[in-house]
Amino acid sequence: MPVVPDRVARGLAAARTAIETEAAAVSALADRLDGVFLDVLIAVADCEGHLVVTGLGKSGLVGRKIAATLASTGTPATFIHSGDALHGDSGAVTSRDLVLALSASGETAEVCAFARMLRDRKIPVIAMTGNEESTLARLATYTLDTMVLREADPLNLAPTASTTASLAMGDALACALVVLREFSQHDFARFHPSGALGKRLLTEDA
Repeated sequence: MPVVPDRVARGLAAARTAIETEAAAVSALADRLDGVFLDVLIAVADCEGHLVVTGLGKSGLVGRKIAATLASTGTPATFIHSGDALHGDSGAVTSRDLVLALSASGETAEVCAFARMLRDRKIPVIAMTGNEESTLARLATYTLDTMVLREADPLNLAPTASTTASLAMGDALACALVVLREFSQHDFARFHPSGALGKRLLTEDA
C-alpha cells in the first residue's frame, strides 16, 4: 500500500487521540477508589489463600499481568483462564481463596459461568468490569468499576482504553497492598533474584 501523506497525518492524529483517551480513562479511576475498593483491599489482605485472577481474551491477558504483579509484590496470586476453569481447572480454587474476575462487558459467557460456579461454592468473587449492572456484577461479592467512555481506537471497538483501565486498577490494588503488607525493597529483592533488577537490589541489600 503506497504511503499517502494525508493518511499518515490522520494516523498520527489517531495515535495522539488514543493516548489522550487512555490517559483520561485511567485518570477517571482515581475518583472510584471508594468504599468498595477499600472493602476489596481488606478482603485481599485478609485472604488466607490465593487471589485467583480469571478472564478471557484481552481481559485474560490483562488478568495474567495483574496476577504477576500481585505475586511479585507480596500477594499470593495466580491466573486461571476462564475457559480452562470450565474444563476442570476450577478445582484449583479452594474455600480459602478469593477470585478476581475481569470482563469489560460483564457478560463474557465463560467468565460468568465460572463466577456462578464459585458463588455456588460460596467462594467470594471480585468483579472488575465496566458495567455495574451486568451479569458478572450481580454474581460478584464486590464490583470494581472500570467503565470507560469509549475505546481508544478510531472504530471504538478494540479493547484499548478498557484494558488499560483494568490494568491500572490492578496496579492500584497491588500498590495499596504493598503498603498494607509493609512489603519492603528487601522483600522485593528476595522475589527477584535474577535479572538486572534483582542483581541491583541484592547488591544494594548486601
